[in-house]
Amino acid sequence: MLAGFALTGSALEASSLLAGITVSAAVGGPMLGALLDRTGRPGRLLAGALVLYAAGLGMIIAGLGRLPFAVTILVAVLTGLLGPALSGGWTAQLPRVLPGDRLPRANTLDAMTFSAASLAGPVLAGGAAEALGAPTAVVVSAVLITLALPAAWRLPARPGRTPQTGATSMFSDLVAGTRVIAGRPALARATLTSVLSCVAQGMLMACIPLLGERVLGGAGHGAALLSCAAVSALAANAVLARFPRAVAPDTIIWVGALVQAAALTFAIGGQPVALIVAVLIAGVGEGPQLTALFAVRHREAPEHLRGQIFTTGASLKITGFALGAAVAGPLATWSLPGALAFAASVAALAALAFFAIPSAPTSGPERSPDLR
Repeated sequence: MLAGFALTGSALEASSLLAGITVSAAVGGPMLGALLDRTGRPGRLLAGALVLYAAGLGMIIAGLGRLPFAVTILVAVLTGLLGPALSGGWTAQLPRVLPGDRLPRANTLDAMTFSAASLAGPVLAGGAAEALGAPTAVVVSAVLITLALPAAWRLPARPGRTPQTGATSMFSDLVAGTRVIAGRPALARATLTSVLSCVAQGMLMACIPLLGERVLGGAGHGAALLSCAAVSALAANAVLARFPRAVAPDTIIWVGALVQAAALTFAIGGQPVALIVAVLIAGVGEGPQLTALFAVRHREAPEHLRGQIFTTGASLKITGFALGAAVAGPLATWSLPGALAFAASVAALAALAFFAIPSAPTSGPERSPDLR
């Protein structure tokens, strides 16, 4: 997004580029998850996805300003098909690495890695954009993704699992995963609320360059706001890691949406200090909400569909984020406070949506009571 803003000078085209690389995850996520569940070496598949994603980033930055913008958007959309490999594809492997009683705390620490990366990433992006130019920041991002290849390659194999083939079987797996997400109320509620929260987060992201430019004195400075959110998210999850069973994850999910709504409302004023405080509050809502979402997925997902449920959930969130960014781009250009107010309304709707799906008793051999 920073590269698009720097090379085109348009917040609309910058947000369109961000939307392009994220919106196609809705298609790529379920397919990637089904493949991860069907292969005996999911780490090898993740490694291949990372290589292709990094290559896609390189093609995007090479095309910006040289190819028609529509072509660059198309490359971004194709690259975005592999976006869930950067998040849900990894977290789905956690129970095979740290099973049993160690999983709840490991789940919180796993979510903290997202916050830590969100802290370092924007600082690195903003610093590289200021010192070397926004295109260089994209190149650095591609390099960092390739550095994850050894970790992916060395993920443990799935015992007793051999690769499966067949389009009919693949379709059956996709249908089964979708049924689980829609059919288990706790999982459906968590998914719906988290996706709507991501719509609001995408709207905030689209506002970041303009907030940086108008409030903090430079579009690149807006990236520091994301680091503020990551700091508070990391701190909140650090507290949660000490008491992983203190609050039910289902409760944290809808409360986190309300906290984000309050933060976005506070940001409307457009004053530097108030804006920083608002972003810090937003992180307090986002960090624990992500941890709680992982816990619900681990608790509700059948083992043979775990990868698909995680990547499908991640892809829905990424797509929600993309839609939010796409809507907020032109809206922020017209009225930045209006875009923030709309984002706050969507976050509040996310909390209400949690209760729109009736709850049901949770039981069954595939549920893990130590994650409740």
